[in-house]
Amino acid sequence: MAFKLIDLPYNDDALEPAVSAKTLSFHHGKHHQAYIDKTNAAIDGTDHDGKSLEDVIKAARGSEQGLFNNAAQSWNHGFYWHSMCGEETSASDELKSMIDDAFGSIDGLKTKLSEKGAGHFASGWVWLAVKDGKLSIEETHDGDTLADQGVNPLLVIDLWEHAYYLDHQNARPKYLEAVNGKLNWSFASENLARGTCWEYPC
Repeated sequence: MAFKLIDLPYNDDALEPAVSAKTLSFHHGKHHQAYIDKTNAAIDGTDHDGKSLEDVIKAARGSEQGLFNNAAQSWNHGFYWHSMCGEETSASDELKSMIDDAFGSIDGLKTKLSEKGAGHFASGWVWLAVKDGKLSIEETHDGDTLADQGVNPLLVIDLWEHAYYLDHQNARPKYLEAVNGKLNWSFASENLARGTCWEYPC
């Protein structure tokens, strides 16, 4: 069973001006597609064929680095597209309460996400996740992922330069400030309510 590039849940221009249609088109149609294609090529005819993407990631971690990188990047990008939204969304009462307890307010959370993302060295990802029953801001480096780490990710922001360089050049803090206004709190609330890690659509 080959994995497919998932459709964007909005039009290419939905995240402007934070993320331009040109950036989104290349990021989704070229970068994400390449990770999917390389993952499919690596699992074809192997014991991984037919597994969920999450199981491929778990099995490849620490043993098949090339497969792990491409499978994890495929998963991360799918999660990233859903973490953003072109329309204003609201957090559930449960999520709002947890955010207030952990960060004081949604604005406080956005500040912490921006600080963590701006301070992250080189490429990677900054996440809002439920860890040990509480909200936590996590970061993963390069192609690493939280998909198999026993936590429940709620949102993620891509820190790789290809996510923002056409729009913001090397000004990652400006990109972070902009995408903080596009976070999909409905998606985060759904992930919290489900209580288990999001699964990549087959």
